[in-house]
Amino acid sequence: MNRILFVLLVFISFSFLIKKTVLEYPSTWPEPVYHLQTNKPTSNGISLGRMLFYDPVLSADSTISCASCHSSYTAFTHVDHNLSHGIQDRIGKRNSPALMNLAWQSSFMWDGAILNLDMQALAPISHPDEMGSSINEVVRKLNQDKFYKKKFQKIYGTKEITGEQVLKVISQFMLTLISANSKYDRVKKGQEQFTEQEENGYRLFVKNCSSCHTEPLFTNQNFANNGLKINNDLNDLGRFQITKDPNDSLKFKVPSLRNIEFSYPYMHDGRFKKISEVLNHYSNGIQQSNTLDIRLKNGIQLSANEKVDLISFLLTLTDKEFLFNKNFSYPKKDFDLKRGKGNN
Repeated sequence: MNRILFVLLVFISFSFLIKKTVLEYPSTWPEPVYHLQTNKPTSNGISLGRMLFYDPVLSADSTISCASCHSSYTAFTHVDHNLSHGIQDRIGKRNSPALMNLAWQSSFMWDGAILNLDMQALAPISHPDEMGSSINEVVRKLNQDKFYKKKFQKIYGTKEITGEQVLKVISQFMLTLISANSKYDRVKKGQEQFTEQEENGYRLFVKNCSSCHTEPLFTNQNFANNGLKINNDLNDLGRFQITKDPNDSLKFKVPSLRNIEFSYPYMHDGRFKKISEVLNHYSNGIQQSNTLDIRLKNGIQLSANEKVDLISFLLTLTDKEFLFNKNFSYPKKDFDLKRGKGNN
C-alpha cells in the first residue's frame, strides 16, 4: 500500500511540475486546427521552446536564431530588409512571414510547403541561406548541453534529447503567440467604438478585402495570385514550386492583416514598405495573368480619401498587448541561469 501511495504521490508531483496550459482566445473564434492532443502546451514546454526560439544554437555557426527574422516587437517578422538574412550574411529568397495565431493554420510558409506546425522549424533550420544546419546537428549540440538536457528530461523523462522533442517544444511556444486584443477586437466586444473614419474604412474593408482577409483571423488561409509583377531577380512562382500545378503559378499564401502596422515590408518579397503602396498596387498595379484571382481582374478602385479611411481601419488591427508581451520576448532570466550553470 505504501508503495502504491508513493507512486501516486510521484505521479501527482510530476503532473504539477509539467502544469498544463490552455490556449486563450475569444469565444467567437473558430476552434484551432492544430491537434493539441498530440502536443498539449505545458508551462515547462513553452518556457523551453521560448529559449530555443531565441537561441542561435539552432544554426550551423550559432549566429542566427528564429528571433533573428521573427522579432516580437514587429509581429514576429523583420523590418530592416526585404528578404530574410541568414548565416554568413547570406540572403534568403523571401520576406519573413509574421508569426501569430498559428494554431489556426493548416499550412505554413508563403508556398504552403509545410503542413504541420511541428515540422515548420525544420525549414529554416535546414535552409542553406537561413540557419544552414540540420535537426540531427541541432540535437547533437543540445545533447552536449547539460542545461538543456536537464530541461528536456524534466518534461519528457528521457535521458537523450530527440528531434521530435525539440520541434514540439518550439511549437508549444509558437502556439501561445495569439493576437486577439486590438482595438478592432475591443470594438467587437462592445468595449470601444470606431471613429467615423475607422468605421468608413471598415465598410470599405468588408466590401473590398474581406473575402481573402477574412475575419476574425484576417486571412482565409488560402493561396492567391494578387497580381504582383514577377520579381525577375528571384523568379519565385510561389505555390507552383510545391504542387507543380500550373493553376498554382504565382500564388502565395494570403497573410493575416493583424498587426499590419508593424509587419512591413509587405508581400512575399518585401517589395512594399508602406500600406499606401500596397493599396496603390491594388488600385493600379495589378498584372493580368492566367491565375490572377478573378476578384482582382479590375483592381480595387478607391479614392484618395477612401484609402486614408481604409488605412485608419487597418491600424485598428494593431495589438500592442501582443507586440509587447513580456512572455514572448527574449527570456533573459532563463539565459542568465543557463550561463550561470555552464554547459559542460
